[in-house]
Amino acid sequence: MKYSIDNNSNKSAYLQLYQQLRNDIAEGVYKYGAKLPSKRLLSEECGVSVITVEHAYAILCDEGYVEARQRSGYYVIYRKNDFTKVAKNAKEISLTPYHSSKQDFPFTVLTKTMRKVLSDYGERILIKSPNRGCNELRQAIADYLFRSNSMLVEPERIIIGSGAEYLYTLIVQLLGKERVFGLENPSYDKIHRVYSALGVECEMLRLGGDGIKTEELTSTKASVLHITPFNSFPSGVTADASKRSEYIGWAKHRQGYIVEDNFDSELTVSRKHEDTLFSLDDEGRVIYLNTFSRTVAPSMRVGYMILPKELIADFDKKLGFYSCTVPVFEQFVLAELINSGDFERHINRTRRKRRKLVI
Repeated sequence: MKYSIDNNSNKSAYLQLYQQLRNDIAEGVYKYGAKLPSKRLLSEECGVSVITVEHAYAILCDEGYVEARQRSGYYVIYRKNDFTKVAKNAKEISLTPYHSSKQDFPFTVLTKTMRKVLSDYGERILIKSPNRGCNELRQAIADYLFRSNSMLVEPERIIIGSGAEYLYTLIVQLLGKERVFGLENPSYDKIHRVYSALGVECEMLRLGGDGIKTEELTSTKASVLHITPFNSFPSGVTADASKRSEYIGWAKHRQGYIVEDNFDSELTVSRKHEDTLFSLDDEGRVIYLNTFSRTVAPSMRVGYMILPKELIADFDKKLGFYSCTVPVFEQFVLAELINSGDFERHINRTRRKRRKLVI
């Protein structure tokens, strides 16, 4: 075996062991039905207690990678096909958006994290946040996006704000009200209402089965597209690889911008991650946006957007004076949830529950 524990790491021993085992299972080192090493053998090799190994195995069980069999050990139950299978009734279910509720994110985990922040950060929770958001949360988000979507993002490009609607207002001020914004038709009604309230002219562009119709993209006056490429509400449409490339080509040709609203993307029933438009963009034409209101709780009015490098200077000049609208306490709590792994474990649990509804 090859597992080892770095005593100088800021991650606890059980998390280090869990991540190494999880990676091996996902990569097929341990195939479906394979038995994992015994707790005693693993503890001796890594120089940790059996309890540490038990904790790592418990997380793997909770996330659906392995199962414990009485008096026998731990066996792999992960299969890639289980994460990519599309159910016959997936379309119908996707038309009804999944709404997080206070029961979804473990309340005990949230309160434990809040107590930890109060204890560890002390009076720092009373200090005014940097205008773009706390460094701790922006770094945590950058690390998470790299782990989950292979998105390589500098924390300096991440802007924290109190929810998607607030971030929409910043985008309009940054790009200019004189631009025409193209929106998906149909789309979430509040997107159109926010832009209209800001005095922006909007064109509604008809959706096909894989995204905005090509003829709509060709004929529109818009120079900004606001799209939800994953599971667009209320249509349930997800843009395929060809359509995503078409969007990128459209932005380059128009010298325009795309607002990639990735709301709900983390709760997909598929294990396969589609490339984000942000990752495909090599000319600084995509603004990426997401929130925590779906994945943690509706009351967690915290969102973030990632700006292309080319827009950072404009943002600082036009909007850099704006104070961050999210209290530092909430920012520190979210940073701790991400860094501890609790956020990703919750995402995996939720996705596993949703898969059971469609398979």
